[in-house]
Amino acid sequence: MTRPLLDQARIHPAALAQISTYHTHLIAEVEAAVAANKVVVVGMGLNPFPAKARKILERNGTPYTYLSYGNYFSSWRPRLALKLWSGWSTFPMIFVNGTLIGGATDLQKLIDSGEFARLLG
Repeated sequence: MTRPLLDQARIHPAALAQISTYHTHLIAEVEAAVAANKVVVVGMGLNPFPAKARKILERNGTPYTYLSYGNYFSSWRPRLALKLWSGWSTFPMIFVNGTLIGGATDLQKLIDSGEFARLLG
């Protein structure tokens, strides 16, 4: 499945330049963490779901790396870059062996089904 994206041919070069540099340092930081760690949770403060995901992983005995970016009152623009990059509209974003698996609810479903252990290898 592919998600719809505006064709670059339909974006003015000035806008395309702005799009292509929008918080790329943050995306690179997340990509580096995902490449270096089996499990990465990307979250934000004041949102209960990243904390829920971390508790689920801790109960499961799964080591993870946690990256937190602002809260509801700060850093929404950098977080927007992560949402645009991943296509995932909420936090947390949980990556297992480089693959985005979704959020806290998705994590729990994968653990319950046994698929999480398979994904970990």
